[in-house]
Amino acid sequence: MTTYNRREIGKAFGAATALAAGGTIAATAKAAPIDLDFPQGFKWGCATAAYQIEGAVNEDGRGPTIWDIFSHTPGKVINNANGDVACDSYHLYAEDTKLLKNLGVSTYRLSLAWSRIFPEGKGKPNQKGVDHYNKVVDNLLENGITPYVTMFHWDLPAALPGEWQNRDTAYAFGDYAGYMAGQLSDRVKNFMTVNELRCFTDLGHQNGVHAPGLKLPAADVNQVRHHGVLAHGLAVQAMRAHCKPGTQIGIADNTTMRVPVIETKEHIDAARKAIREDNAMFLTAIMEGKYLDSYLTEQGAAAPKVKQGDMAVIASPLDFVALNIYTPDYVRADPNSPKGYQVLPHLEHSPRMASPWLYVGPEVLYWGPRYVSELWGPKALYISENGCSSDDPIVAGRVDDSDRIMYLRNYLTAMHRAVAEGYPLKGYFLWSLMDNFEWADGYTNRFGIHYVDYATQKRTPKLSAAWYKELIARNRVV
Repeated sequence: MTTYNRREIGKAFGAATALAAGGTIAATAKAAPIDLDFPQGFKWGCATAAYQIEGAVNEDGRGPTIWDIFSHTPGKVINNANGDVACDSYHLYAEDTKLLKNLGVSTYRLSLAWSRIFPEGKGKPNQKGVDHYNKVVDNLLENGITPYVTMFHWDLPAALPGEWQNRDTAYAFGDYAGYMAGQLSDRVKNFMTVNELRCFTDLGHQNGVHAPGLKLPAADVNQVRHHGVLAHGLAVQAMRAHCKPGTQIGIADNTTMRVPVIETKEHIDAARKAIREDNAMFLTAIMEGKYLDSYLTEQGAAAPKVKQGDMAVIASPLDFVALNIYTPDYVRADPNSPKGYQVLPHLEHSPRMASPWLYVGPEVLYWGPRYVSELWGPKALYISENGCSSDDPIVAGRVDDSDRIMYLRNYLTAMHRAVAEGYPLKGYFLWSLMDNFEWADGYTNRFGIHYVDYATQKRTPKLSAAWYKELIARNRVV
């Protein structure tokens, strides 16, 4: 593989700019083209989550979760859909492993259902739940696929008193995460604590569009956020205490990503500052071990109540940071703004995919890893989710999702720039292996590279699966 330093990258991008400005091929002929190869050993994978694919909600001792209750509440999910069956992966996990193997991926990110292990969130473990995940892990390893396991992907056991409003839930999560790390770390060497703090805190307790569907006052939302980051820190400590040597622990965070509207110093600096400030309650607190003064001042009396020692727990050292990145927000420097920057609104006709929130901005897969690296210097980075929804009509047994290929090709080209410039990206997990229960959107938006017929549970590879398979085989953007 050819490698490039930042100066060479700049030359090549400068050549493209010169052409766009009316230059000639001759004027730019000396600029070597950038190959789109990835380093040997770069990890390609797919991602899923337990409640979105497993089904079998009443089998083998699984306890109810807040998403079972929420999805069965009329009007909360489009078409009143629920995850009772979903993709039936609880029974079809071996078939799904075959999908992974056919793609040629080396890794698979999955989550555990907390309530399969502790039906009431704590207490005596349910051996049938442990046995199931032992079988899933063993099946992956037998097929040469390395599991990356997320301990919590939103499906909180409903029996926990007060749920995330109760500080005790953070301790219950630490106990569960430590227990399962001890059960699996002889074979699983990579764990993520929680998935997307902002979603299960804010969307569930501020906006009410996700489980448990609450719209709490600001002080209560901030306390839920604090319990979320505390749960992450407690889990890191408990997992370290129970894991076998060589285990790597990180987090999967949907950090709010800011992108400079123009690639000039003032806008680059403004966007970097915006990422630190606008993630003050989540990744910034985890990586810096404190809440920013600006955040505490802004929240005033609504700021979270922090007990002595909490921030040291929250800042427990990580082996990697994993980022779920889909869409950017553009930032411009604004010396007249109190923070020195302005986040630009997405306009009505901004390009987007099938999901209304999924604005297209491929460069976010460059700036996200770059800024997280520059701000906090993690040992390693992964893209733990990236992908898109599409209409995905199936015609004559085929799904020719060229729009998804367009999206992925452009995003992975931007990610390649981050790798080529030396930021510590080690792997990429495409969301998602297959269509699944898309939370409040039910089954209306399809994110998979395999089409799922929910009536028959037949999985059909989409054109994007063939594209991703070719990319993996070549280890380069195609």
